[in-house]
Amino acid sequence: MSQATREVDVARPSMARVWWLAIRPNTLPAAIAPVLVGLGVALAGRTFAPGPAIACLAVALLLQVAANLANDLADFRSGADAADRVGPVRVAARGLATPRQLAIATGLVIAAAGAAGLYLVWVGGPVILVLGVLAVLAALAYTGGPWPYGYHGLGEVFVFVFFGLVAVIGTAYLQTGSVDALAVVAAVPMGGLATAILVVNNLRDVDGDRRAGKRTLAVTFGRGFARAEYAAMLAVSAAAIVAIPVAGLASPVVLLALVASPLAVPLLRAVRADGDPRRLNPVLKGTARLELAVAALLAFGLAVGGL
Repeated sequence: MSQATREVDVARPSMARVWWLAIRPNTLPAAIAPVLVGLGVALAGRTFAPGPAIACLAVALLLQVAANLANDLADFRSGADAADRVGPVRVAARGLATPRQLAIATGLVIAAAGAAGLYLVWVGGPVILVLGVLAVLAALAYTGGPWPYGYHGLGEVFVFVFFGLVAVIGTAYLQTGSVDALAVVAAVPMGGLATAILVVNNLRDVDGDRRAGKRTLAVTFGRGFARAEYAAMLAVSAAAIVAIPVAGLASPVVLLALVASPLAVPLLRAVRADGDPRRLNPVLKGTARLELAVAALLAFGLAVGGL
């Protein structure tokens, strides 16, 4: 074996590390958070079913992983993940996994999500089947398929709907068998914060996305718009939390979720600053942590208020 070959072997991460990078663990809080809030809504009405709760969490995590794998593959094929990428490692672009391996892995993860989803369909009926199919299609079509909606400025809309409204309301429905105003309003902070994560991602990747023909809102309207959009998503999320007790939907204990607000200050400061786009990578992680913190506190407030 030549010296050059040995150096490549040493530099290459283990297979476990490759797949850890591929699933993008820093994005997983966006899948966990709305399920927590949906369960909080159910607990506010003194309802909790452990089986559907576990299945909802499993489906949410698996669909997030599937979306990440499919995105890695699709952006590699489109050229969006070029050699000068400023974001975290993408395994296809770096040659760490082949397109075929990513396609197989995506299929396996979707199959696992489908297996858990069948139980939820048994619990919740045909409406859950429809939502499940739509969620899978949304995961795959973000950057893949004949008309990837992420390339046409619709990413924020779909993230808000599926990581906010569908995830929270769906989880609550599978617990309680009904949809009420509390579930709808409680879904807004999760949709807003999940959308904020995407906004940071798009702000960071403006130059690469523009070259690849990926017309995100940040590409279409510019960095100033994206910065304002990020701040607006955080503001909408906070306002929705305040609206819950103001509208008499739950106890004022839910305002405990605002305790996490100071976490947003350095994130907003970093988003407003100019400079190397790589500075936004920690903001992505920080926004995901902010969403998870808000979700945990909001779910706790809902549950305690229902006692």
